[in-house]
Amino acid sequence: MALEEDENTWILELEAALLDTEAPSASDIYAICKGRSVPINLRPDVWQACLDVIDRGNQLNQFNEVFDLPEQNIIRDDCQQLVAKLGNDDEDKVSVVSDLESILTFYCKSKGKQYKRGNGWIELLGPLVALKLPRSATYNLFEAIIDFYIPRGETYSSVLRLLLLYHEPELCSFLDTKRVSPDQYTKGWVTTLFAGVCSLPAVCTMWDLYFMQADPFFMLFLSLIMVINAREQILSMTDNDKQSIIDAIAAMPCALEAEDVTDFCSLAQYYAMKTPSSFKQDLYPIMFGDNFDEKCISHALCLPVSAQELVENSIENPSTPNTSVESVRFFLVDCRPAEQYNAGHLPTAFHLDCNLMLQEPAAFATAVQGLLQAQRQALAVGSQAGGEHLCFLGSGRQEEDRYTHMVVASFLQKHTQYVSMVTSGYQAIHEYFGDEVVSSLVDHNSQYCLVCSANISETNSNETSPAKVKNNNSDFFGKIKKVKGKLFDYIVNPSASVHNNVENRNGKELDYVKRQKKTAPVFSIDDDQELDMTMTNNESEEPIEVVSIQQWMKDPKLLHSFKCQEVKVNGDLCDSILLVTDTYLIVLREIQERKGAAHVIVKRPLTSIVKITSRKRHSDLITFKYGTTQYNDTVISDMDKFLIPNASEATKLITQQILKQLKTSN
Repeated sequence: MALEEDENTWILELEAALLDTEAPSASDIYAICKGRSVPINLRPDVWQACLDVIDRGNQLNQFNEVFDLPEQNIIRDDCQQLVAKLGNDDEDKVSVVSDLESILTFYCKSKGKQYKRGNGWIELLGPLVALKLPRSATYNLFEAIIDFYIPRGETYSSVLRLLLLYHEPELCSFLDTKRVSPDQYTKGWVTTLFAGVCSLPAVCTMWDLYFMQADPFFMLFLSLIMVINAREQILSMTDNDKQSIIDAIAAMPCALEAEDVTDFCSLAQYYAMKTPSSFKQDLYPIMFGDNFDEKCISHALCLPVSAQELVENSIENPSTPNTSVESVRFFLVDCRPAEQYNAGHLPTAFHLDCNLMLQEPAAFATAVQGLLQAQRQALAVGSQAGGEHLCFLGSGRQEEDRYTHMVVASFLQKHTQYVSMVTSGYQAIHEYFGDEVVSSLVDHNSQYCLVCSANISETNSNETSPAKVKNNNSDFFGKIKKVKGKLFDYIVNPSASVHNNVENRNGKELDYVKRQKKTAPVFSIDDDQELDMTMTNNESEEPIEVVSIQQWMKDPKLLHSFKCQEVKVNGDLCDSILLVTDTYLIVLREIQERKGAAHVIVKRPLTSIVKITSRKRHSDLITFKYGTTQYNDTVISDMDKFLIPNASEATKLITQQILKQLKTSN
């Protein structure tokens, strides 16, 4: 008996809230009901309160009762068919048909819209008529539902596909292969809020919980669950034709019973909580407003995440173990070229140079494995950088982000779950911090930061050295330093110990300071068994000197010249000439349209070369690595890569000259 009284307490509380002089909000009602369906006698008041139409009055007073729309006969016919399905008494049927026709006709006239058979409006009126409210109240509810909950255009299809790709990439890939898009099987779901495909009791229960959410995007998650629940059935339809798959999926909600709706909605809410939420804010004007530009989402590679959500997520404390509510935690993968990453990045960012994918596929594969292992370790230790959800960051510059998109696509092709990408990339992160960018990013350096360079009004007067910035973020960065060091070890040097690699990483973070040091480097030449990581991108530096190749060949200091090909960051090859003098390594890139002319793209003191490496399988592929020595530790600050046909002769000469220079300096 006591248990029954407790169960009824929430109903009494709901009744009291509805009788209050100030109508309760949707969130108030949700807090009272706690996911339970509303009693039938309270449903009319609950729906009106949740949709905020109690004070809208009788808008139909403005209707002149003239039924003269071009599609009037279609409206009347559809109203009669709906009433026939509802099973009203004969004496009520004429009145209900009249009310429905008035509602649809006035809505079309007042909104300047045209009624079309199959647009879902007549199906939406079914559950509303069942409430047996006055015609004016029914109209207010109908208007509110269409204005707030029914998406415009076909954008919802693209969004639903991205949600399916995020949570069930294999299932999404299967449907893509069959050329089955969400709009082909969900149109009857979304435009009618399931009223066109589910039984009336199931729809009313669903709308109870749906309106309490006050979230128009919740329909997408309900649709998502409907598809995911049938995952195995859909994947087994490999031999079915496209239309049979569409028909099978479209009919799935018909089997939903009223008693199953609560669990169905709870599962949808769980998936909503396991999904980044910023896409809602960005897409609301497109899906439910007057902005019909669908390209921004229809062309999206994966689910977009705003810079604000990413940053706020990164500074929140990870969820404690055994918590009942699972939230989104990002594992941020910064895919920008190395020199951009080194000029400023978020403390929780893990670097995966997208250029590796084209230049060194094997190295890229190893780097990805290391990244995933670092992700598992970060999750295991509860690191602030740890998260199940992979969020990729590009530069925000279209040309460079093509390579970032290739990296993201490689993860999606492997059916990796929870993949997203930051909208506008690092540029959006930079703009989000504004004047606080120096203290918020690790190693931010305005001289090398592309965003800062693009803004002429910014100066370096307030710029803090990379070392100081790192210290400012030490508390935040310290929690993830160990895991991040391991990841760097996988990417740069899989065979090295974690301890040595962390030291090298710290040295690289102080690279801008160490470039000013005059310490003699330690030189070595060996077979390159490491995985090179490009430290700079020569593409971003415009050649400043155009010279005559013949004049350089006549230089008395020239010891030898070697025809070669420069290996650019994007993998392209450029015809070049490598020159060796007694003190310098110089590379001239030939200008195709100007015979005999070249750009000076490399001019390095021989003593700055700390290592020359070659591939065992490609002995002609030579990498020159430059750097300094600090505390007996070699710090690589830059590198150049060339294909040299007679590489052994070139490296032998350069080696001899380097050793001669080191001997002279000592």
